[in-house]
Amino acid sequence: MSDEKRESFSETEPHEADELHLSVSRRHRTAPALYGIMGEFNNPSDLVAAARRTYEAGYRRINGYSPYPIEELSEAIGFTRTSLPLIVLIGGILGGLGGFFMQYWMEVVAYPLNVGGKPYNSWPAFIPITFECTVLVAAFAAVLGMLVLNKLPQPYHPVFNAPNFALATRDRFFLVIEANDPRFSHDETKQFLNTVGAKNVSDVEI
Repeated sequence: MSDEKRESFSETEPHEADELHLSVSRRHRTAPALYGIMGEFNNPSDLVAAARRTYEAGYRRINGYSPYPIEELSEAIGFTRTSLPLIVLIGGILGGLGGFFMQYWMEVVAYPLNVGGKPYNSWPAFIPITFECTVLVAAFAAVLGMLVLNKLPQPYHPVFNAPNFALATRDRFFLVIEANDPRFSHDETKQFLNTVGAKNVSDVEI
């Protein structure tokens, strides 16, 4: 092979590689990340029935959205247990112990004071403040635990990008199967939502 041909190959090959790299990078930039697939329903009965069939089909990363609470929906999507009661219990126990030992430390250790010949550790007198601290800390634990478990505050969520999702506060009901579900397959999941009665099925982009 002549030197001129070698030079021509050496000049063209890097340019072709650069163009290929740019085309691939453009496709990666333009392809939006997928959060899941959303199905739209006209009434709560259809939503609950679809949620039950979705759970029975093996999907676990699912969620429902409605204008008002639906008691059957949480059970239909498999949400039957929550750790919030345990959080409140722990908060109440810590609050009660903290309130009691705070008074014990003040009355017995830090500033003992003889009042009418009563013992320094006069625990019946500690009960009101102990009770109040129990209720106070348990209430704070309930509020903070609810916010953390619900991932609140959340000013942005991918479902806001879905068409017609603004109707979730009016008269429409939505079911979402997330893309990180082990059984998720875009075409199969989309077809499945059509078979369970969704009036409209759309992709939810991140």
